Amino acid sequence: MSTLPSRLRRHVAGLRALLVLTVVCGVAYPAAVLAVAQLPGLRHKAGGSYVTVSGREVGSSLIGQSFTDREGRPLRQYFQSRISNAGDGYDPTATGASNLGPEDVVDGRAESLLTRVCAASLAVGRLESVDGSRPFCTPDGRGAVLAVFGTRDRTGDVAHPVRVVSVNQACPAKPFLAVYRGLRVECGRPGADYSAGRIVPIRGTAPAHPVVPPDAVTGSGSGLDPHISVAWARLQAARVARARGLPVARVLHLIDVRTTGRALGFLGEPSVNVLELNIALDRG
Repeated sequence: MSTLPSRLRRHVAGLRALLVLTVVCGVAYPAAVLAVAQLPGLRHKAGGSYVTVSGREVGSSLIGQSFTDREGRPLRQYFQSRISNAGDGYDPTATGASNLGPEDVVDGRAESLLTRVCAASLAVGRLESVDGSRPFCTPDGRGAVLAVFGTRDRTGDVAHPVRVVSVNQACPAKPFLAVYRGLRVECGRPGADYSAGRIVPIRGTAPAHPVVPPDAVTGSGSGLDPHISVAWARLQAARVARARGLPVARVLHLIDVRTTGRALGFLGEPSVNVLELNIALDRG
């Protein structure tokens, strides 16, 4: 009985493995997952959890969406969703966060996380007619950060400052502080390197607990979260009521009815699905 050459046997073995893995991983496994996804209780979520109004799909209860006009301005008659860093916004194929951390406070080629939060808080404050100020933010919605230059002591502090720059306020903007430690504060120069200075965030006089909630100025980790906090929903109630000519009490009642509790009774915080709340408003 003749045998195949060893080199050919290896190729045949590799081909067999390819065929087996293709059947198992490319056919059997996807088919099994699809079958499980069709079980009662799972089918709706696996299918995208589409929300239908008058026979038309208007969104998904699992994925957030914007309620803005063509210029990106918030529609005043609708509750607004969280910021999304997923693609151009709420893109399931590009889900993700900004990947910016709490130490990202100096603007470079792109805005820092601090400036993004400050600008968003100021914008929400204007939209809702409330105080949008936050600690470590300038009145014009930038990160309140100074670069202090001079001789440093053993602790790294600048013992004898010779120059101070408000690094996130580009000239000709007026610095949020006129004087710091006896020196005139300069506005920042775009493209200038301030890495030699000591970075000093300034807390300012904003309240320790800002009126604008955290989820109104930050995106979720996935960039797809369809929910907002009860605090932010209630903050928007007065504006939505005015735009629709409704009593504020009626809008607050809709929020309460559509508030979901903590998962398993203790995980997370109560939240409101923005799409479902806006649909309830349109239904009256």
